[in-house]
Amino acid sequence: MTAHRYIFVGGLHRSGTSLVARLIGDLPGVSAINAAPVPENEGVYLQGAIPHTARHGSPMHFATDPAQHHIEGSHFDKLETQMRLERDWAPYFKEATWRVEKSPVNLTRMRLYQQLFPLSQFVVVTRHPEAVAAATSKWVDMAPAAMMDHWLDAYDIVRRDINYLHAVITIRYEDLVTDPSATLARLAAFLDVDAVPAPSDIRAGNQDYAGTAMLSPAQADRASAWGYGVGLQAEPWAGVTRHPLRRIAENVEAAADGASLS
Repeated sequence: MTAHRYIFVGGLHRSGTSLVARLIGDLPGVSAINAAPVPENEGVYLQGAIPHTARHGSPMHFATDPAQHHIEGSHFDKLETQMRLERDWAPYFKEATWRVEKSPVNLTRMRLYQQLFPLSQFVVVTRHPEAVAAATSKWVDMAPAAMMDHWLDAYDIVRRDINYLHAVITIRYEDLVTDPSATLARLAAFLDVDAVPAPSDIRAGNQDYAGTAMLSPAQADRASAWGYGVGLQAEPWAGVTRHPLRRIAENVEAAADGASLS
């Protein structure tokens, strides 16, 4: 029996998944993939259990591709997949209670990973669709409105998938950069480990994209489900915290409240 558990971080490209994974990796009892010979230390490139080529995980495409939506009972839901993932990832982790693995495509693999690793937990990262579209435009030749539609369609799928997960937390980039201590406290409570001071180098980057394409009224109506509005606006939003132990879920909310007041 393995002595570790996985915490999987997922979100669309340029949403802040790397930053969130770095914060989790700095928590006590957590091991992260570092200095791996792959982009952004993403575990998806370090495994051969589930194919990952240039056609898989493509920004602004993968999250709405039915072939990339892996759930319980699907083709990869088998012991061989679980064993191969464990074997391929093992060299990149140190001995620790938690292993944090961050890849954008985790966003559409959460239900499968829960089936393969029943004690795993999940972090869904979001960032304002206007900022994501603008930041991703250097990679993708797509109209901003179409990219924002992709964002909305992708997170509609995520919202439905969340209903199947036992242990999941949502982290908005905007909340993280506004109050890093509160976000880090929530993450520590979610893993049931001690909190650590938030780093001082976290920079709010959304205003770099001020004045770029904005959500249409119809898009803004859909984005409001995540607390987002026109013009990079992020309204107060409760988010999602789910854990089979009520104590953990309550501690997550208490940690955020305490950090905000301190």
